[in-house]
Amino acid sequence: MVPQSERIQEPLCGLSEAAAQARLKAEGSNELPEPDRRTPLRIAAEVLREPMLMLLLVGGIVYLALGDLKEAIILVAFATMSIVITVVQETRTERVLDALRDLTSPRALVIRDGERKRIAGRDVVVAT
Repeated sequence: MVPQSERIQEPLCGLSEAAAQARLKAEGSNELPEPDRRTPLRIAAEVLREPMLMLLLVGGIVYLALGDLKEAIILVAFATMSIVITVVQETRTERVLDALRDLTSPRALVIRDGERKRIAGRDVVVAT
């Protein structure tokens, strides 16, 4: 066995950029599957299923059936405003969470075409 100090170290050349891209395309990204993204329409559907909001909307319909148009419009307007505010806030939250996931995603130092390069962890491929 040759001592560590006497070994000749070969320069690392890594994969070529084309080979890395081909492997990435063939094997897929090196990441966990992401949960389904919530769209504004999906968020609105979730909000509409909340019992308190349903109670407000049903109350507006009851006022309308009883002939009190002014009260029905006020109740439905406030319920609609509540829906809009919730959808806007939840959509912003989704965008912030996406940005945080991107910021916290791991980075890797790799050698491509003989040069050191920092890439996203999802783009790492196995060299054989």
